[in-house]
Amino acid sequence: MAEPRPVLEMTGIVKEFPGVRALSGVDFRLFPGEIHALLGENGAGKSTLIKVLTGVHSLDGGTITLDGQSVRFASPLQAQQAGISTVYQEVNLCPNLSVAENIFIGREPTRAGRIQWKQLRRKAAELVDRLGLDIDVTAPLSSYPLAVQQLVAIVRSVGTSDRGEGSGTKVLILDEPTSSLDRDEVLELFALMRRLKEEGVAILFVSHFLDQIYEVCDRMTVLRNGTLVGEHMVTDLDQVGLVQLMIGKALDQLEELHDHQLHSDVGEPLLQADGLGRTGGIAPFDLEIKKGEVIGLAGLLGSGRTELARLLFGADQPDSGKVTVGGKQVSMSAPNDAIGAGIAFCSENRKTEGLVPDLTVRENIILALQAARGWTRPIPVSQRDELVAKYIRALDIRPANPEARVGQLSGGNQQKVLLARWLITQPKLLILDEPTRGIDIGAKAEIQKLVVSLSEDGMSVLYIAAELEEVLRLSHTIGVLRDRRLVAQLANGPDITTSRILETIASGEHQ
Repeated sequence: MAEPRPVLEMTGIVKEFPGVRALSGVDFRLFPGEIHALLGENGAGKSTLIKVLTGVHSLDGGTITLDGQSVRFASPLQAQQAGISTVYQEVNLCPNLSVAENIFIGREPTRAGRIQWKQLRRKAAELVDRLGLDIDVTAPLSSYPLAVQQLVAIVRSVGTSDRGEGSGTKVLILDEPTSSLDRDEVLELFALMRRLKEEGVAILFVSHFLDQIYEVCDRMTVLRNGTLVGEHMVTDLDQVGLVQLMIGKALDQLEELHDHQLHSDVGEPLLQADGLGRTGGIAPFDLEIKKGEVIGLAGLLGSGRTELARLLFGADQPDSGKVTVGGKQVSMSAPNDAIGAGIAFCSENRKTEGLVPDLTVRENIILALQAARGWTRPIPVSQRDELVAKYIRALDIRPANPEARVGQLSGGNQQKVLLARWLITQPKLLILDEPTRGIDIGAKAEIQKLVVSLSEDGMSVLYIAAELEEVLRLSHTIGVLRDRRLVAQLANGPDITTSRILETIASGEHQ
């Protein structure tokens, strides 16, 4: 039996930004009446592909075909009018208006310039009923929980206009719609997705929850580093194989550090987290970090790695559990508490949560130390300049000019400036969230060697990286996370391999 024609086909898609090729010849196809998962780690190109399709970004190369016709959209409105609708994780509706008003906002039935309210409510009720939802369309949207508001956003997207602006939704894009929903709410969303599938709507589903992918999807496409690595039927690829495709195994040009870490010693316990957790962030977990120990965190995007780190730094407030440092319980209600306890945190978002691009290298490096001292006690100029020069030399920051603007440095040197900022405070525990993402292999090698050196000097490190080889190379202990739970803690040794970690991630169980 011949395969049906795709409703959407993207061929050889190329998208470039200054200095970066975000998509390199990506192919993607979507068939009528299927739920198709688009998968990949952070930076794989998922969001860029969706934005190119929907007209948020211009297309630099390749073709897009919708229902057999070549298309290229200049805006999301054009894409919507052609039958491509997108519902994002954050509900973008008006909570002060009724459900019916939200469904038809901007396309209300009118007569002589006046909205026909009775007709609007009737049409909204018919649409909600057709989709099998039990929602009072006259009630304010704000009276419903987030899950129902998400369903209303989908109803709005698939509703057919009476004003000739389109022929109904052919493609529905759901971008992380389940990230804030509980299990019952997810099941209700899945039921709606299946009803739309039966009506012939093609659904592109983005989610980092693997169990959900296997529960509701028919086909999956996997991207990595802006390239296509595979399209598979869900029934043809198990979770271990999927994780392998998503993470990949890049050519490693780094010096071998693994054996060194396996045979290095760690000291007495430094930090102990007992039942620490945050509702909606990460389930309660226990974690012990010893002096001089490198704890690596492994897991897919959205598994809870960053959420765990933010709790230990006080960037997010826990609603359960406690933290002790050096045997003394400490409050983690704010980052200042963590800094006072000797904990430093380099965020994965160095440009938005770490560096201040318009400030100089010197000003960025000195920020944390000055904050720890208090702004009413400025660091003497001679001491400040001596410290900054020391860390510029130690980390080989280039250019070695403390007055250069950080925003003008390469990604690797920006990362070094962020590391210098925290190292200058001489922390007991350094939390590094994706410190080598987006930097060249030389800078990556230098940062990994630095981690080993800090560990040798007695500093504890919590290390998060998407590349499993990187976590395995540097860590004494590997914490494995899945679906926002710490599911295993593996003592690194000859029997711990990337395959073993992959199996643990895929199964959610200690192997």
